[in-house]
Amino acid sequence: MSQPVGPSSQFYFSQRLRLHYVDWGNEGKPPLLLVHGGRDHCRNWDWVAQSLRDRYHIIAPDLRGHGDSQWLVGGTYEFNDYVYDIAQLIHQKKLAPLTIVSHSMGGAISLRYAGLYPDTVKKLVVIEGLGPSPKMIAERMKDTPDERLRKWIGELRETSSRLPRRYASIEEAYKRMQGENPHLSPERARHLTVHGVNQNEDGTFSWKFDNYVRAFSPNGFDARATTHLWSRITCPTLLIRGTESWASDPVADGRAQHFKNAEIAAVEGAGHWVHHDKLDEFLKLTNDFLDK
Repeated sequence: MSQPVGPSSQFYFSQRLRLHYVDWGNEGKPPLLLVHGGRDHCRNWDWVAQSLRDRYHIIAPDLRGHGDSQWLVGGTYEFNDYVYDIAQLIHQKKLAPLTIVSHSMGGAISLRYAGLYPDTVKKLVVIEGLGPSPKMIAERMKDTPDERLRKWIGELRETSSRLPRRYASIEEAYKRMQGENPHLSPERARHLTVHGVNQNEDGTFSWKFDNYVRAFSPNGFDARATTHLWSRITCPTLLIRGTESWASDPVADGRAQHFKNAEIAAVEGAGHWVHHDKLDEFLKLTNDFLDK
């Protein structure tokens, strides 16, 4: 019997939240986790999953507050809670040892998980997941703790009054998606839009992610704890960036030195979404790395 074209939808629970993931089948194959970035969703990996599904048992989660996962009620989206959710999924589904491919915030989550539990990760591919550059962190840390806390309160108040934007049609939302990333092909932009919106009761469409995911913790980015966890990662790691992205070069800014066993790759002509902007180059880099 031939495999289905798409994945099956599944759910698990973490901190009482009902969280969604898709399973691409092949349970007898080595497990591979695909972790999306902020304000994204698990179906952004479909092209990557289609390419790798014959080799791996692929699972792609929707992070809390994203995609078809439950939104948080009370509190805020703390970074370590995302890490806990991924740790719970790996623990509950007995996926370790596993390979992880991740993007942006999902990459930062995966790096932190791999530093916490280095024996559970066999290989790690991270697209622009190192977070803010040292220069950006230094700029943010100019604020005193009280200033950061007041800014956070202001962000939350502003978010609470911000209604999810409504689009009259999927076509209108699709045009917004294209505008956000001009590198996307029309086919990819439409696919990401179709899987990234819900239809409201009045017939309009809104993005699935919770607006509260936009509010960053007042605790800031703990560079010391983060680099310590990076230094604990023992598995082969591939760090990928797009040359046309906002992300800085981890070799030039010194962050690469915190990794014991990392390769660095820069993809020409790609922005922040390397796996969309230059899919073939990304797949070749990833397959070559996984084949070693």
